[in-house]
Amino acid sequence: MDPYSKIFARAISSFQPFPSLCYRKLKFSPVRWLSASISSQHGSSRSLTTSRSEFDSIKYDWIDGAESLEKYVPGGYHPIMIGDVLHERYSIVHKLGHGGYSTVWLARDAHLDQYVAVKVGIADRSFDSLQQEIKSLRGLCAPLMLSHLSTCTFAQQQQQRGGNSIPLVLDEFNLQAPNGTHLCYTTAPAQCNLKEVSYSRLFPLDVARALSGNLALALAFSHSRGYVHGDVHLRNVLVKLSSGIAQLSVEQLYEKYGRPETITITRHDGNPLLLNNVPPEAVLPVYLGKYAEEFTLSDTQILLSDFGESFSPASDVRRGEDCHTPLAFRAPEAQFEPYTPLSYPSDIWSLATAIWEIIGMKAIFSTEYADINRVLSQHVDLLGSLPSSWWEHWEQRDQFFIENGQPKGGRGRYVWPPIDQAFEDGVQKYRRMDGMGEFDEEETAAILDLMRRMLAFRPEERPTIEEVLQSEWMVQWVLPDVDGSLQAQ
Repeated sequence: MDPYSKIFARAISSFQPFPSLCYRKLKFSPVRWLSASISSQHGSSRSLTTSRSEFDSIKYDWIDGAESLEKYVPGGYHPIMIGDVLHERYSIVHKLGHGGYSTVWLARDAHLDQYVAVKVGIADRSFDSLQQEIKSLRGLCAPLMLSHLSTCTFAQQQQQRGGNSIPLVLDEFNLQAPNGTHLCYTTAPAQCNLKEVSYSRLFPLDVARALSGNLALALAFSHSRGYVHGDVHLRNVLVKLSSGIAQLSVEQLYEKYGRPETITITRHDGNPLLLNNVPPEAVLPVYLGKYAEEFTLSDTQILLSDFGESFSPASDVRRGEDCHTPLAFRAPEAQFEPYTPLSYPSDIWSLATAIWEIIGMKAIFSTEYADINRVLSQHVDLLGSLPSSWWEHWEQRDQFFIENGQPKGGRGRYVWPPIDQAFEDGVQKYRRMDGMGEFDEEETAAILDLMRRMLAFRPEERPTIEEVLQSEWMVQWVLPDVDGSLQAQ
């Protein structure tokens, strides 16, 4: 059986994966002002200099949907609750999400009287990543000279359209807090990311094309300004907040999407929390979006987010061994040429995997229960033989293939279908089953031609992002739907 049949069980239509959509009445903590200096939090009188060693043995009861609670330590997450005011300006009204190095909150900006997303980095260790992200975003959003724009080719003008899909940094500041110094910045908020909105669901055909095109345009803009994104996948592609949500008051927002859902944090050993460093409750993320099948062209305006792994090849050296892109979306040169600098082609590989996931039901490569060697075996199964030098240096190849390159059969070795059959199995079949429309023969050929070129093993053999935008699929099918999405606004 295809492993995906086990992993991606068909979601029933009434499934609600986002508990924050449920309405619950909760008691909010009093407003707490957090700025450059903090004397106490959460009603605790403990010293702000709690040592990291005090936390080494502390474990918390697991809370589904919450960040890793063990990271609420010196050098880790900053404890935030609904009602907190950051920087004497940003009143926290909901939680949008979290990652390994930050939490993201929906806040009301008292100065501008609007909603913003506040990204709060973990203390100390996240500074380099967040500083790089802010630097990249500010560099991307710097104005272009009009004289340059007037001489752009058609393809270059298409690239510049993606500028609207790059988040604009509105403010940045530091929080001095019990767990250390946290770098923070604010941007316009988004509804959701494409991964959560499309889990076990499909977008309508025109929507899938428009989302793919807008993502390609965003990446084209980044490349045109000299930046490799370095972490392209659907969790980092956000859907812009609709104007209707932006006009809601906080109470109206709660009426529409529910009040923040919180769960009391408890320690395994039953001892009290160290409340300067750990919040009393975990706040679960709110879901402001809708499901994939409900999307229309007006919902396809995106933001390419999380530039923490971005770099400029002209001035920065990012070697393959330093690549942190998730395995399912990581270009193979990062594994086989770990000491060679990465560049724009690594983004092209990741973009291909993202587009595949947008138009179909599942990712082209799976990392469920898979290490790097299993992912590489999928690459060969789907795309054919590796370059000979890579094949010879792949020490674990005999776990999956015999010497002539044919896949080994037997227990525990699933042989993935070649890319044509993978498209039928992972894209077309599910689109037929769900009545979401399938790609006709001509468009399928154009998609597969582009995918094969973008997923070339050798980075120098992949098309540039400009060539991607000039491909048959983009010109004949995708960009017209991108234009339609603009008219639908």
